[in-house]
Amino acid sequence: MTYSDELLNIDKRHIWHPYSAMGSDLPVYPVVSADGVRLKLADGRELIDGMSSWWCAIHGYNHPEMNQALNEQLNRMSHVMFGGLTHPPAVELARQLVDITPEPLQTVFFSDSGSVAVEVAMKMAIQYWHAKGQAKRQRFLTVRCGYHGDTLGAMSVCDPVTGMHSLFSDVLTKQFFVEAPTCHFGGPCQTDDIESFKQALLENKNEIAAVVMEPIVQATGGMNFYSAEYLQRVRQLCDEHNVLLILDEIATGFARTGKLFACEHADVAPDIMCIGKALTGGYLTLAVTLTTKIISDAISQGQPGVFMHGPTFMANPLACTAALTSIRLLLASPWQDNIKRIEQGLLKGLSNCCDDKNVQDVRVLGAIGVVQMKQNVDMKTISEKFIESGVWLRPFGKLVYLMPPYIINNDDLTCLTQAVTNVIRC
Repeated sequence: MTYSDELLNIDKRHIWHPYSAMGSDLPVYPVVSADGVRLKLADGRELIDGMSSWWCAIHGYNHPEMNQALNEQLNRMSHVMFGGLTHPPAVELARQLVDITPEPLQTVFFSDSGSVAVEVAMKMAIQYWHAKGQAKRQRFLTVRCGYHGDTLGAMSVCDPVTGMHSLFSDVLTKQFFVEAPTCHFGGPCQTDDIESFKQALLENKNEIAAVVMEPIVQATGGMNFYSAEYLQRVRQLCDEHNVLLILDEIATGFARTGKLFACEHADVAPDIMCIGKALTGGYLTLAVTLTTKIISDAISQGQPGVFMHGPTFMANPLACTAALTSIRLLLASPWQDNIKRIEQGLLKGLSNCCDDKNVQDVRVLGAIGVVQMKQNVDMKTISEKFIESGVWLRPFGKLVYLMPPYIINNDDLTCLTQAVTNVIRC
């Protein structure tokens, strides 16, 4: 038995992978190293990563500047509690985030993961209205086909069907849902497109603490790209009815859609924003919830006079250093041109899929490419075919999608798109 065989046997007996069953026959592949856009498996094969490790490793792997910054911080301090203490990486990161996010966002709350960032945002909205003497406003309005995480609060605003959480429906807070936007990105939003949202907001505004949405791209819930005008109308309606707007930029933030943040496509600013994933360039887990001074001041001046949340590893110095370094690398690069290059490569490379009888739709936005099949893919066989093609992709449901690292070159991008074209035609 080789080392990789032993490792896989232990893994199969003891480890639960995301959305998996113990003893599942779905294969897992042991990675022994990663560099640039390539993952090296224990058997020596190398795979071009088309997933950016679930969309976060935007600079690829083993980046020398990221490595150096983390080693230097490790020699100074790996962790210190954030209650009653602070440190330079957190302060510098907060200043950087305030500088690059929409202007009204001035207050930064650090947490551990995207799901927790959404929980924090929801708690902020509820506590804000409590401080304003409107404690009945504790529910949220959202659109179907959304996905915001796997913790209880976040699950409650995920689509009840496509959000994968229907099993827990009896214990989740009942939120308000309207149909997902059907007006496509680049197109207009007609009156009929926004009518159900408008009516739900009008009828329930006295109970609604905030609207929660993914801006422009609904990621895990279906990879839908919707009209920027729809988001503009949502912002206008929230203002008209005095409801807060939470935008979940965890999947879309840090240039993935061609804008630094997806809300910039609509030129709108949220009252609360959640970021994560690409924040640290894939090196360490960290997420942030940003809000306005109006909200943070109201919470701080109300009862009980503090915001009721505080993760143990909040603002971990290593994670903050990773985030600060990743953002600096991104901003110092010609990222707009680079994302446009990747977008053009995805458009060209995936265009051959459009005529396939098994394909329902092909769509591309920024560094996101999606091939939507007519039927659910067979995860076991399709994963093996991608491995044999020398690429790493992780489809789900009917969606075969690519979110490559921003450092990918044109040749590797072509390999990815050719693999998709070849595999779906098998």
